[in-house]
Amino acid sequence: MNDWLDVQDKVIVVTGGASGIGAAICKELKENGAIVISADRSYKKQTAHKIPCDITNADDVQHMVDQVIQTYDKIDGLVNNAGMSMPRLLVDSTKPYSHYEMDLDFVQKIFTLNVFGTFLCAQAAARIMIKQESGVIINISSECGKEGSNAQSAYSATKGAVESFTRSWAKELGSYGIRVVAVAPGPMEATALWSEEYKRSMSYCRNVTMSDVRRSYQTSTLLHREGRLEEVANTVAFLLSDRASYITGTTINVSGGKSRG
Repeated sequence: MNDWLDVQDKVIVVTGGASGIGAAICKELKENGAIVISADRSYKKQTAHKIPCDITNADDVQHMVDQVIQTYDKIDGLVNNAGMSMPRLLVDSTKPYSHYEMDLDFVQKIFTLNVFGTFLCAQAAARIMIKQESGVIINISSECGKEGSNAQSAYSATKGAVESFTRSWAKELGSYGIRVVAVAPGPMEATALWSEEYKRSMSYCRNVTMSDVRRSYQTSTLLHREGRLEEVANTVAFLLSDRASYITGTTINVSGGKSRG
């Protein structure tokens, strides 16, 4: 076990922890001795370290927090990782009103998960952290939230909102000893995000072949490669630790230089 970070026995909740970046974060924290609770709607039954939770449902979120407090009596950190992305155009000039255009239902769905879900989890955890007068909230954003992204305007907007939440919540909660930081990954290696539907939609919306979608991601960074999941997880683990005790109200880019803002 690596004890440099000194997160041993810290109780950390990670939403969307069953796959992708969330799973990598859980693994990194466990390897450093943290007590990790993964909250994910894919779980069928509850255990001490896995809690079924739809973060868009306020009752689910409150139940999740109540269970963590009942079992561990504290929450040292929350990682708001659960989210979704799917390419859609504002206007499909080739086939107006096609499946690949945004509609209100699509925009509401992505905002409900990425923005409202982040809010519900942060609020429930912050109520506990204020009583403790300590805690860290990490919001997973995206470099898209800074620069925008072709065919991902709704997703980019949600991540811009998450970064605004981060700056404001840091100002509200700082006097209680609570830090709030966003982490903005850039193009990442293949995860569950890279479903056939996602690749097909991105190919159509950007008018490139499906193989060119991945290639364009790989060449868009200054390092000319996609990020590794553990590179995001390493950053999150550091920010949750007291080694990062003077970092709050900002966004840390983990984007290979794709976003420099």
